[in-house]
Amino acid sequence: MSKTGRYSAVQVRANPPGRAKLASKLAGSVSNEEASQSERIHPMDVQMAMFHCADGFLKQLMVTKLSQCQYALPLLVPDPFTQQIEFPLWTFRQIKKSWKIRNTNNEIVSQTQSIYKAETPMVFFFRFGSVSSSKSQVMNSLINEKHNTFFHRNCTGSSRTRVLMDGVVEITWFYPSGSYDDKFTECVAFCNLHGDAGDHEKQLQILTEMASVNVVLLPQLKRNDRSMTKLEELYKGSKPLICLFTEDESAAVALKKKYHIGLKDRNQSEVSEELTRAINDCLSESSSTFRLEDVSKHSDIRVDEDGDGDCRRGREAAQQMMSLLEKKDLTEIKESFLPHQGKLWHQWSQKNKELHQVQGNELEMDISRKQKEMRNIRELQHKTDISEFIKFFIKEINSDTGYKMFFIKWLGILLDEYTSADLFVFYHKYEETWSTVLKLKEKHELEKLTVKRAELERISEEIKAGAFGLEHILREIGQIYESCSCVEKNKKDLQVHFSSLPSLAAEMMISGFPLELMDGDAAHVPVIWVSAVLDQLIQKLGDQRVFVLSVLGLQSSGKSTMLNAMFGLQFAVSAGRCTRGAFMQLIRVSDEMKTQMNFDYILVVDTEGLNAPELAGKSTIHHDNELATFVVGLANLTLINNFGENASEMQEILQIVVQAFVRMKKVRLNPSCVFVHQNISDVSAGEKNMEGRRRLQEKLDEMTKIVAKGDDCDAKCFSDVIRFDIQKDVKYFAQLWEGSPPMAPPNPKYCENIQELKKIIVSHASKSHGMMVRHLKGRIKDLWEAIKNERFIFSFQNSLEISAYRKLEKKYSKWSWSLRSAMMETENKLHNQIENEVIHEVEEINLQRELKKTSKEVEKSMSEFFEKDKDKDILIQWKTSFEIKIKDLQENIMRETKRKLNGTLDAQRTHHENTLHDKNKILALKLRGKANFVETLKKTTEAQRTDQENTLYEMSKELTLKLKDKTNNEETLTKEFDLFWEQSVDRIISDTPKINDMDIMKDVREILSNIYEGRLPLKNNTGDSEYTDIFTVSSFSEYVFKKPTKNWLKRIVIRAFRRVKKLLGCDRTLSPENEAEIRSLVTDIDKQTDKMIQSFNISKMGYNISYIQQLTDYIKTSVTEHQERRVKYVFKDEFCMDLVLSICNRLNKIITDQHRNYREAIYVEKKRECYSIFQKYCHRATSTVIFGEIICQKVKEPIEQSVYKKTARNLTDEMRSNCESLNGSRSNLEKHILKTLAEEEDFNKYMNYIHNPRDHFNSFIRDEVSRYITDKFSVSVLPKMKENIKLLQQKILKAAHESTEHVQVNSGDVGLWLKSFTQQLSDELIFSEKDLSGVKHDDVDDFNLLEDVIINKLPAIMSDISSRFSTNTFPVNLDNKDRPDELLIDHFCQCCWVQCPFCGATCTNSIENHDGDHSVPLHRSIGLNGIYYNNTSNLSICTSAVASSNLYFHPNDSDDKVLWSEYRRAGGVYADWSITSDLSELPYWKWFVCKFQNDLEKYYKRIEGYVEIPDEWRKYTKQEAIVCLNKYL
Repeated sequence: MSKTGRYSAVQVRANPPGRAKLASKLAGSVSNEEASQSERIHPMDVQMAMFHCADGFLKQLMVTKLSQCQYALPLLVPDPFTQQIEFPLWTFRQIKKSWKIRNTNNEIVSQTQSIYKAETPMVFFFRFGSVSSSKSQVMNSLINEKHNTFFHRNCTGSSRTRVLMDGVVEITWFYPSGSYDDKFTECVAFCNLHGDAGDHEKQLQILTEMASVNVVLLPQLKRNDRSMTKLEELYKGSKPLICLFTEDESAAVALKKKYHIGLKDRNQSEVSEELTRAINDCLSESSSTFRLEDVSKHSDIRVDEDGDGDCRRGREAAQQMMSLLEKKDLTEIKESFLPHQGKLWHQWSQKNKELHQVQGNELEMDISRKQKEMRNIRELQHKTDISEFIKFFIKEINSDTGYKMFFIKWLGILLDEYTSADLFVFYHKYEETWSTVLKLKEKHELEKLTVKRAELERISEEIKAGAFGLEHILREIGQIYESCSCVEKNKKDLQVHFSSLPSLAAEMMISGFPLELMDGDAAHVPVIWVSAVLDQLIQKLGDQRVFVLSVLGLQSSGKSTMLNAMFGLQFAVSAGRCTRGAFMQLIRVSDEMKTQMNFDYILVVDTEGLNAPELAGKSTIHHDNELATFVVGLANLTLINNFGENASEMQEILQIVVQAFVRMKKVRLNPSCVFVHQNISDVSAGEKNMEGRRRLQEKLDEMTKIVAKGDDCDAKCFSDVIRFDIQKDVKYFAQLWEGSPPMAPPNPKYCENIQELKKIIVSHASKSHGMMVRHLKGRIKDLWEAIKNERFIFSFQNSLEISAYRKLEKKYSKWSWSLRSAMMETENKLHNQIENEVIHEVEEINLQRELKKTSKEVEKSMSEFFEKDKDKDILIQWKTSFEIKIKDLQENIMRETKRKLNGTLDAQRTHHENTLHDKNKILALKLRGKANFVETLKKTTEAQRTDQENTLYEMSKELTLKLKDKTNNEETLTKEFDLFWEQSVDRIISDTPKINDMDIMKDVREILSNIYEGRLPLKNNTGDSEYTDIFTVSSFSEYVFKKPTKNWLKRIVIRAFRRVKKLLGCDRTLSPENEAEIRSLVTDIDKQTDKMIQSFNISKMGYNISYIQQLTDYIKTSVTEHQERRVKYVFKDEFCMDLVLSICNRLNKIITDQHRNYREAIYVEKKRECYSIFQKYCHRATSTVIFGEIICQKVKEPIEQSVYKKTARNLTDEMRSNCESLNGSRSNLEKHILKTLAEEEDFNKYMNYIHNPRDHFNSFIRDEVSRYITDKFSVSVLPKMKENIKLLQQKILKAAHESTEHVQVNSGDVGLWLKSFTQQLSDELIFSEKDLSGVKHDDVDDFNLLEDVIINKLPAIMSDISSRFSTNTFPVNLDNKDRPDELLIDHFCQCCWVQCPFCGATCTNSIENHDGDHSVPLHRSIGLNGIYYNNTSNLSICTSAVASSNLYFHPNDSDDKVLWSEYRRAGGVYADWSITSDLSELPYWKWFVCKFQNDLEKYYKRIEGYVEIPDEWRKYTKQEAIVCLNKYL
């Protein structure tokens, strides 16, 4: 409420709903004459109209604000219609006032009381009749000459008529300051009856009886005037009476406590002095006192508290609750009634901070010990009984009664009343003791000083113990909730489930009560409780967008007062109630304000003062830095509040603030700030303000340089840290009070400054995105977790960004899949066209055209995501980079597709250059070394096969002629054909080995023996089981030599050191960095050889030893190239040999299975097809019929191939949507892999995952696809296949029909028909005229018959294909590259595979060669990687180790020592990783270590019990391990 608000001219506007009667009364008071003068209404009528229309809470707020502004308050209020008098006692309940008096020893004594309980003299002013002088103006001259406490006729905005003020009694108090110039030496109440007292007899009677002194203003009354009777009674009475005659000029005359003072034409100051003396004389002789509460004892008046049932019931409930505190020592109440927030909570808070500052080598043991201690404290806390006091509160607040808010208000009032007296004594003792300490310091009396300091500390503890308000009750409930949440069970004496407690706090927050954000006593943020309350806030309000405004400043610098004045809040500001910790309060943004800033709420965070004297000696600077960092990081805008321009005080606060903002810059948070200088005497002095701004800028820049140097930041000035405008972001405030308290009113200029500051805040808010409530919850947790560590910047983990980035990665996975899927369709179509020789060139522009539609859809989806997602404000930082990534991906996909298609074209050209009669082995030798070797070999093989099949058709025709006399004997025909087939097929497949004769590993050893010129080690020459599977080794040290150093002395020392390490079982040639490099090499080679074997297409071409040669050459070349880099080791020959043997052994089954498929296809399928044609020849079928059947037989394999490929792509799309493990990002896939590993409990699979993550990913995807196909075959796979075959049949029949029409229209021959037919199907099938090149069809001329044959025969072909659809045939009939699992592997595994140099965990970024650091959300024990660091327990988890301030390691096995917390200094791979400290429980890998301890010791060849596992690790269950994955992945 602005101090000047009541002086504004008011015009009649729209009537408020339901208040028509009152509005009519107001409007009726305006005469026609006045109506022409903008229809002005008396300001006090407006005030009273608002008062009459308000509910109890608003009335109380209005009166409280009026009191703060030193205005008179309504004491007795007549109803405007019934004239029933109401005493609004409820409205006075929150008003507390302080004043000073002098005692009998002439010492100044402070007093603070709730005004409704204060016993003071009361002076009652009233008038009879119409007087020429203003009674209210006379009263103002007594109370405060510079302030209109009572509104009077001469005030700005006043009007001659009023309708709601007559009969109203207003009250105010004079509060002495203890100075000698006080007008009254004690607190005095002044009551003012508005209107003619003769018309308001009830009010007159009550107040004249209760008054210590009655003061009446009188005109020239006639003897028979009805007021004379009452006046005579007062004259005869014993109470002092002062008569002020408005028409009399005489000075004061006193007679037996009756005074006569004239007012006419007299100096107002002179009258005021006389009246003051008269009142003081009367008060000195009177012992009567007035207490506000006593007004309610009078009959015939209505007390608002009694008339409102909810208010009455709320009071009764609060009083019943307060009765539980009767006769209790205030300093012991919290310990007795609020035990959960006492010692146990403080111990837990301290342990939690210690946990985040771990030291020593036994890191995990220390962490586990502290976590166990914390859990034990929580269990003790959980066992602590809930007091009846708290039970009562929970019961009331959890009820559905209508008086809940009154109950809370009453409880706050009664608690304040209960504690204020004792606290006042404590503060008085503190002040006296502090004065004594200062004197002893001056005298250097150290012994006495020590005693007094201890006494001061004790009093401080008493003040802390005695502070007891609603915030402490909510804190207790919060700790009850946290203890139950930690032990995961309800308390036995809690009448509701603990999960409902946050909802109660959320309701209070919505209702306008502040919520404690940081416990000022424990200096700790109860994250579990605050998060739960915010969750409930989201449940009740929705996930609203909030603008967070915080304030920082020295203690008692006016922070809370400023916030209260600006937003009408209720932060504690009274004496002895300085804010401790931090509180947050919600303010709803009006619809009007939403047009200026896009927020639903403003969240205001008020904080305790920096540099608080009660924290002196308790790490004040550290505490202030924590608080500043927390609230600055939490807020979108921070108000930095200074009281005056004291240089030393500013120095202290600026350093703290600048450090907080530098920290925010380092962790990529971008808050802003506004500096507020309060108590500036002349805020209008522009030159002075400019000088002040200049000094502030210089000081900020100076502090920035100092802080930036310590925090390794490159900022040179404050504006390098945050956006800061010294002209706009600095505000100078006038003094709050206009004069000296306690009677000083608020300075009107202060109110104007508040409004100006509000505009600045709105301006900042309009440019800010704020944050969602759920983001606020995450920010609180992230900031506090980082603050608890000694190194905030290193420890801060922005979970909001992490969550948003994971969501973006999931979207990126979908976008990239859309592009890949679309390009696969295009590639398949173009591949068919190339195979059919329809196109002879592939240009990138053609691929762009094909991909244009999908590309536009992806662009649109990206645009909508970045613009409309609820996290758009966080996501926007990655928009440009991901647009570039999608563009690069699109180009890479097109480039790769073009490369593959051009490879097919090159192979086709090479094939045409070579004779079709060359044998495979000869051709292989000719083509070795050519880039398109495999593709050319495939083309040649397929061409040979097609030519040989066509030859078989012609040979079967010739066989028919030989057997023309035996065509009626089916048995003879069958025998002859079988003989013919055996002889013919033997020639066709003579170059492919039989399954029983195949020995791939023998071929491998022969090739290796040739490469190494017979030097193949014995172990690799005797059988498969003799070589070492390179994928299972824990270290590659056995496979390398260290490159020799040139320094012979160093060489000797190193050898000796290694011998010692070998004796100790710690011998290791390779550093962790080298191990990671080699493992990455092995993984890359494994991935590439997988792709190579897929491209050989053995199921269509058969096995050839040249494939093994190709693989071996590639592996050897890759190893050589790696070794030629600047590495510190040399590979032994055994490395390459074991690598080739390991890879080929893994591929053995795939090659064998595919070759089996090839031979079975030759023997079974082709024989059946050829026999059918043979029968037709024997039965004298026409050439057209036979040609039609041959066409149907020829398209059978392409149809089958097309259906399987199309279904595979469809199925892959479906799995990307429906399969839980495959429908998200790479992180989601990893989560399901870890979950499956835990469920299966297979140690070997775990080791494969740890040492060969890419291989395990591939295996997992294959297993998931296989399981999906098996489980969903009948409901998903089979219907898709049938649908695809149906569509293909329709296309073939349509092509046959249109080709027949085309030939008939153009009078063409069979060649034209065949050309038209194959071209129409060139997109769908690999089928062209050349497939029938050896089949004679010149005599085919009945095209209608040919079409009929296809129509009749094709369904049987389709049926035959369909009949073979099964879970077994589905994967077998697909080329490896076309299988769903391979498509998904290609999609998911085109990501980052770099492993953590410490623990080996794989970077989870979905993009290969991504920008920025590598990271992984779930690190593991470094020992699981088979690597051991000196001075570090191999149980240590990376995220724990980097939190230590004294733990170090030796990078690259060097003598250099690097602190784990500064691991990036090691350079190389270490510098590329972001490892944020995380001391949370991380159950997954701890469970794994305990579960497989024996297996791990055997695997890594460690003695049993080599590592001591913390007992805390053994408590985790498998289920807890699995559940925790949802948090991290």
